[in-house]
Amino acid sequence: MLHRVFLALFLLLVLTSAKAPAAPLLTVEEAIRIGLKSNYAIQIARNSAESALKQRTLGTAEFLPTLDANGNYGLTSEDVESNSPFSFGNTDAENWSASAELRWTLFDGFRMFAEKGRYDNLARLGQVQARQTIENSVVSIMRAYFNVVQQEQLLQVATRSRDVSQTRLEKEEIRNELGGASSTDLLNARVAFNADEAALLTQQLQVTVAREDLNTLLGRSPAEEFEVSPEFDIPDLDDSIDRILTRAEQRNAALLAAEHQKEIADRQVTSARSRFIPKLSLNASASYADRTVASDRQDFTDDITTQTTTLGAGLQLSLNVFNGFRDRVAVQQAQIEANNSHLALRDTRNQLTGQISQAVKTFRQRMDLVELERQNVEAAQQNLELMQDRYRLGSATSLEFRDAQVSLNRARNTLIIARYQARIARLELDRLTGNIRIDF
Repeated sequence: MLHRVFLALFLLLVLTSAKAPAAPLLTVEEAIRIGLKSNYAIQIARNSAESALKQRTLGTAEFLPTLDANGNYGLTSEDVESNSPFSFGNTDAENWSASAELRWTLFDGFRMFAEKGRYDNLARLGQVQARQTIENSVVSIMRAYFNVVQQEQLLQVATRSRDVSQTRLEKEEIRNELGGASSTDLLNARVAFNADEAALLTQQLQVTVAREDLNTLLGRSPAEEFEVSPEFDIPDLDDSIDRILTRAEQRNAALLAAEHQKEIADRQVTSARSRFIPKLSLNASASYADRTVASDRQDFTDDITTQTTTLGAGLQLSLNVFNGFRDRVAVQQAQIEANNSHLALRDTRNQLTGQISQAVKTFRQRMDLVELERQNVEAAQQNLELMQDRYRLGSATSLEFRDAQVSLNRARNTLIIARYQARIARLELDRLTGNIRIDF
């Protein structure tokens, strides 16, 4: 049995000396930076915001005139048989013409002002919605990162537990060979070792899955190797709930989006009402035509050239008198949509208040649990140390030792999970208050 122990130690030294180079350290800040650059949902959100921003122009709102230009060229040939002395005979005609037409709406019942305001709000809404998407993506990346840290910590606990069980099994095997231990103690030690080995294998799978999830969110290959920080901080919460609510009302992306949607709906009502007001337009045009006719008659020694220049301008006042009440229905529909947007804004603000209250309470409770579980780990650690001493002296059974070991593992796992849940609760509170720092 001793030679097996020495062989295991020798193999461990060899493997340690031949260990492959460590994977690069990935911090949570670096993960966010990679995600902001490579995450597909973030790229789509940025493109959508840029598209909405490009529509924020005077031309889109019809403030600016429209100018159309046309040019024509034609060549015709006529063979004429006539006994009239006024006939040109056989002719070839070449025609050139160019024209430009200007149309400018001077007043349309304030519709263009409403449309300009609507496009401005659509651009701001696009920015807020993009920020909301980016915030959600950043939160998902941070959750995945902290989960990797959590699973790595749980793996360390499982590894330590397996190592303790392995040491206990080896001692029981030696004692059994020397005749100083019963077969029951040996079997109990082997069962405990197998259980811890199975738990370790399961936890290794959890680490692999967590790493692949994070790589996927970062737009990288799931098999990309990296190391994470061994711990993560949990920021304190010193503000009162009233100050947190005030900050959330100013920066929460969902609430800002609802406010912009309300403004857009109000602008739509103004735009619909403009149909009942006369529309004043300016029309102007300019054209030039050049026609050259060549004849085969002998008395026509020169080509006949005609040049025409035309200029025109005018004002047009128009008002639809009746179109089957469609304009009235459009106004009513716009008013309903505006009313719904006002209700949606109130509902969003009310839900945000409830979510903030729950998030604050959840975070504070999670922090209380973290402190409680920390005390449990200290007590379980001291109990296991005492039980180890008693077990070596023979005053404690293997089952009592195993119970102390399981209690410590459970306490450590519970503390790790409690810290993770507290960090996620703090992260959710940051999201609700718009406190996720991103570069947009």
